[in-house]
Amino acid sequence: CDSYTWQVDGQTYTSSGTYTNTSANAAGCTHVDSLVLIIDNSTSSSMSATACDSYSWNGQTYTTSGTYTNTSTNAAGCTQVDSLVLTIDNSTSSSMSATACDTYTWDGVAYTTSGAYTNTYTNAANCDSVHTLNLTINYSNTGTSAVTACDSYDWNGQIITTSGSYNQTFTNAANCDSVHTLVATINYS
Repeated sequence: CDSYTWQVDGQTYTSSGTYTNTSANAAGCTHVDSLVLIIDNSTSSSMSATACDSYSWNGQTYTTSGTYTNTSTNAAGCTQVDSLVLTIDNSTSSSMSATACDTYTWDGVAYTTSGAYTNTYTNAANCDSVHTLNLTINYSNTGTSAVTACDSYDWNGQIITTSGSYNQTFTNAANCDSVHTLVATINYS
């Protein structure tokens, strides 16, 4: 493979061919050594790849950018060196928390229950970008009560002088609206 050093003449040959060396033998006569040489060559290849988070090559998984090599034997029985120039881009993630009353709209979707919700986008490196919403939904509430009074009724500073239904909005313990309806019956003296 690639080169051969012939012990007869001490020369290193890098190409196929027939080589001879002429010398004198012990009897002082001409002695010819012949070498019929076939040189097979090592081979190599190189490739580039870009991947998100990891890349598998020749049974190995790589998670960082770099140049990697794999050495094997080619069909001629010589060394085969394969090189991989790898660029690893990374996925990203983020999370946010939100608290809302009754409903919360995130990325065009209205959510009405608490929970963790995720959406996956593509980041600038063309890899996944996973966004998580940790959502707490608190709820508004309603209540109704009835009262009968003579001439007028003072309901939290609102003076009611005619029968009917009246609404007032308060804030409940969850910091959401609490709408209370009062059904008033006003009798006159």
